[in-house]
Amino acid sequence: MQQINHDVIILGTGLAGLRAAVEISIQSQGQCDIGIVSKVQIMRSHSVCAEGGTAAVMRPEEGDSLELHSWDTVKGADFLADQDTVDRFVQTSPKEIRLLEHWGVPWSRREDGRIMQRPFGGHSFPRACMAADKTGFFEMQALYDTLVKYQNFKRYDECFVTSLVLEGGRFAGLTLFDAPTGEFYVLRGKALLFASGGLGNLYGFTTYSQTVTGDGQAIAYRAGLTLEDPEFLQFHPTGLVPSGILMTEACRGEGGYLRNNKGERFMEKYAPKMMELAPRDIVSRSEMTEILEGRGFSGPDGLDFINLDLTHLGADRINKRLPLIREVCMKFLGIDPITQPIPIRPVAHYSMGGIEADINGRTRSENIWAAGEVACHSMHGANRLGCNSTAECIVWGGITGGEIAKYLAKKPKSAALPDLKVADEEKRIFGGLLQQSGSENPAHIRRELRTLMDQHAGVYRTGPSMKQGLEKIAGLRERFKKISIQDKSRIYNTNLIQALETENMLQLAEVLLFAGLAREESRGGHARTDFAKRDDEKFLSHSMVSFNGGKPKLQYKPVTITNWKPVERKY
Repeated sequence: MQQINHDVIILGTGLAGLRAAVEISIQSQGQCDIGIVSKVQIMRSHSVCAEGGTAAVMRPEEGDSLELHSWDTVKGADFLADQDTVDRFVQTSPKEIRLLEHWGVPWSRREDGRIMQRPFGGHSFPRACMAADKTGFFEMQALYDTLVKYQNFKRYDECFVTSLVLEGGRFAGLTLFDAPTGEFYVLRGKALLFASGGLGNLYGFTTYSQTVTGDGQAIAYRAGLTLEDPEFLQFHPTGLVPSGILMTEACRGEGGYLRNNKGERFMEKYAPKMMELAPRDIVSRSEMTEILEGRGFSGPDGLDFINLDLTHLGADRINKRLPLIREVCMKFLGIDPITQPIPIRPVAHYSMGGIEADINGRTRSENIWAAGEVACHSMHGANRLGCNSTAECIVWGGITGGEIAKYLAKKPKSAALPDLKVADEEKRIFGGLLQQSGSENPAHIRRELRTLMDQHAGVYRTGPSMKQGLEKIAGLRERFKKISIQDKSRIYNTNLIQALETENMLQLAEVLLFAGLAREESRGGHARTDFAKRDDEKFLSHSMVSFNGGKPKLQYKPVTITNWKPVERKY
């Protein structure tokens, strides 16, 4: 089996992965050998879908402050965020915005020439730096354009990583299925960065690209790394019905209204001060309450909805500030938001949890770091504020890139590669999974899993429902043992890749529901009707799930509180 060596391997080519690669290149003056792995073409990572903005304090003279951004984030997190981590994030983000400007992001501008910032949910000040409604796309372009100035990296596009190999607790290699060639080989390095994104395709109604299946979390979990706060899955209030395509929070940041079937702006009942710009968990629950109590509109396939109304904004504002939203509505539904309301409902959008990483992005393994949505730095807590995600990716991409560069400067030795583990993994996939001739179709299992998660781990949850969901997942995992993969070849075998993704999704769905069932309270994105209140005495702590003989094991660790003790959230 072929082994390929680099100084550092970066798994994932979204904002976090590219930002880290740029930082490593800068600090090593282009001397560090980087391997960059993506399961898609490098510029097709899901980060290009980020629309509304990137949070940073750019206007202290106009009333914003670092302390206010920290407070908004901690309060928005329902006090489950580590406050030292939040402070570092808030202090670093403005510097990153200026760097991105120097690297070529075409920020939208105010009349005075300064970067335009729009309001976003849960923020006390307009601090979403924007490039119209295509912010993530432009940030990705700028970062990659900066990276290609350095000739110190090799791309591994359309490659699917199947396992993380550790030796003595240190990163030794990644086993890799190269789809274009059908080859299976090992990527080795002295350091590894996980930057592989979220897990939103656990759900049927989701904003995520179909490739976002939590592979990074799953391989890290199986290898022995800990997943933190996996039960906290954010639902964005405005997913287009019936596709789930994201209608960016910028729609409400620009002044859009949410209306029920009586034409009422119902958010005045739930968040009278911030209305449509309350945090996402509150808005999503408010929408679901309206729908469940009969004040929604009847939608296809049971997807009842409420309306997002932009008609009062006018054509000029929509065309300048929300051009992508108008284009998507016209192409996918045949409606024009200049004159017609948009049908929306809460949609699976972001995982607050992920691979446990400290304030520097380092995991419990000496030479493994994590950044972006795959990671949990304990920053978002139980609920992420809008426009803090792209900022988080860029901030910890830069931090982890710097930390890895410093680590490599000490000239560490690579961990020994346990060849038997690698051989067993190749045999498991190509001698086992691919050759099975069972009766089960993995695509059917995947579809059933996503429907199951919509039903049992949605905006509102109950103990009995989550327990039933866990039982169904156990049944699906048993059925997965009997799958048959139609395509038996190795070249571009998308059937095989999708089966491996489904295996990962089954594992992560179990972890999410397992941690959620144990958390007997309502906090942020985890809202239980059988435990409707937040319980700081028992659950002001992070859930820590580890792989224990094939089953999840749950422990807790305390939240770091430096400035603000928990209080009731009111908006």
